Amino acid sequence: MFYGSLVALVTPFDVNNRVDYASLKRLVDFHVEQGSSGLVIAGTTGESPTLTRSEHIELIGRSIEIADGRIPIIAGTGSNSTSQSIELSRAVADPRIAAYMAVVPYYNKPTQEGIFLHYTAIADSLDKPLLMYNVPGRTVADMLPETVGRLAKHGNIFGVKEATGDLERLRRIRELVDDDFMLYSGDDFTLCPFIQNGGHGVVTVSGNVVPAQVARLCRLACEGRDEEAKALDDSLQPLNKALFIESNPIPVKWAVSEMGLMQPHIRLPLTPFSGQYHDDMRSAMRQAGVDLEKTA
Repeated sequence: MFYGSLVALVTPFDVNNRVDYASLKRLVDFHVEQGSSGLVIAGTTGESPTLTRSEHIELIGRSIEIADGRIPIIAGTGSNSTSQSIELSRAVADPRIAAYMAVVPYYNKPTQEGIFLHYTAIADSLDKPLLMYNVPGRTVADMLPETVGRLAKHGNIFGVKEATGDLERLRRIRELVDDDFMLYSGDDFTLCPFIQNGGHGVVTVSGNVVPAQVARLCRLACEGRDEEAKALDDSLQPLNKALFIESNPIPVKWAVSEMGLMQPHIRLPLTPFSGQYHDDMRSAMRQAGVDLEKTA
């Protein structure tokens, strides 16, 4: 399927709090030019919890049109309701979608069997492959490796985004799945060792800001060029830290706006990026290779 850097794309809003499709085009073009391996549309970083159903559908559809086959589009259609996930996936269905991504159900705290049946029902209903997304820090429910192993046998589930940052868990999952089951880090901090220990790529927040650098880090780690990978990873860690100083996607939307690609608007209940962190963010961006003078 997909190797390397899949960017969890931010959703740009205008001053009237509407989806800004002119900025969306700039963002998609930017990632095509910078070499990202794919874009995840309407994930957590894309503020999916604040999108109306019609906005969600249009955002994915317009992203597909803008991409025009130049970069794979993965549609985020997860929900804590199995039926709603299925209905939304059907509503955005398009032959040009590369895959779907669905998060472990949040808030209602399903059992492992409930998680298994949730993903099985979604995958059974889809015409394109499904990427599972485990992020217990947000969902509370945690999809355990044994459940991943069961679901990996489904012919329409191709991988998992594992956002715990736990490399021991990665090793356990690898023992339970076939070699062609795709493993993606959902944690930019541990991206490099994740790939070095058998992962295939990342669904990245930092890649919104430094897509070429994250894509290169993935390549270096995959190729076993460990010293180069570590040096690049070290240069990105201050940015990773800055991008999570407040709840994602608050910091990353501000950072991308500083690059002149969009406005910094964000929807409640999230709030604008605190001014006390602006200088630290700019410093981290420069250290990671962003030329703010050029992009301003």
